[in-house]
Amino acid sequence: MSDLSLFDQNFVGNPNNNIFGLPFTEDEARLVILPVPWEVTVSYAAGTARACEHIYKCSKQVDIYDVDGSFGWKQGFYMRELDKKILMKSDYLRKEAELFIDYISKGESVEKNKFMCKSLKEINEGSKMMNQWVYDQCKELLDKGKLVGLLGGDHSTPLGFMKALTEKYGSFGVLQIDAHCDLRKAYEHFIYSHASIMYNALEEIPTLEKLIQLGVRDYSEEEWNLVCNSNYRVITYFDKEIKERQFEGETWKHLVDEIVQQLPQQVYLSFDIDGLDRKYCPNTGTPVQGGFESEEIFFLIKKIHESGRKLIGFDLVEIGVGQSDWDSNVGARTLWRLCNLMIKNHS
Repeated sequence: MSDLSLFDQNFVGNPNNNIFGLPFTEDEARLVILPVPWEVTVSYAAGTARACEHIYKCSKQVDIYDVDGSFGWKQGFYMRELDKKILMKSDYLRKEAELFIDYISKGESVEKNKFMCKSLKEINEGSKMMNQWVYDQCKELLDKGKLVGLLGGDHSTPLGFMKALTEKYGSFGVLQIDAHCDLRKAYEHFIYSHASIMYNALEEIPTLEKLIQLGVRDYSEEEWNLVCNSNYRVITYFDKEIKERQFEGETWKHLVDEIVQQLPQQVYLSFDIDGLDRKYCPNTGTPVQGGFESEEIFFLIKKIHESGRKLIGFDLVEIGVGQSDWDSNVGARTLWRLCNLMIKNHS
């Protein structure tokens, strides 16, 4: 283990150290962050495939003390090196997807165009490959006894991670912070679309007991019907509903207590940054007005811990890249607090 007596918390971040300027190797770290630079199926603004690099850079500016997570970082955080092959594959398929989306947006038939049929097949196969890669990476880390956090990339990225988690932990629930339901079936013909992640998780992971969604404010009739007919396997707290209950006098604590009671004993946190108010994430891929304050979400995570429930993993996705580093700074600080709270939950 690194000798932390030689580590000066008040000094400028050492560029030779890992994320947050911490002096840990992967073997030493209790929690490992897997970066997944993938954004093939994004349907509005691109950029999140580069978020991991920007967040890593901005992480060196984060003060490493967290009053909620205390000294969890002393058990070690480490971010794996970005896989350039995954990024290059994402860049290539993203161009294919842009052409495909433009083609179908004009009402053209896919079946009548051999080039578009070939592109669609290639995109779906590429996304399937990415899912398997994520599964393999996460399974390896979980088998070593590591706690794991996934850093996207778009929201299609964590499906393989959830599959690896169910092999280790059995049944669990997903707590999704998001402006969108992500319950569309093969959105825009892309089987593993970022807008289909939770549909695919429900279909492909039978041990996913319950999906609790918070902050949703942009969704389709198809998704509404799926929620209503899920026999409470999916429970969605729409942003409008949350705010109206607060307008009527309910406190956030009261709502949080109710949300936590809906969760099973083991919880996976899927955190799409667009679940927050847009002032935190102006360059996220599909922004929607409304959303949470960041402290509301961290308060919720603390209450999950206090309830005795186990946080088995998390993802942080859809962080955009703009002309300034604002999104990346918010992403780095959000990641920092998630890592500390994860360690605290397992201490």
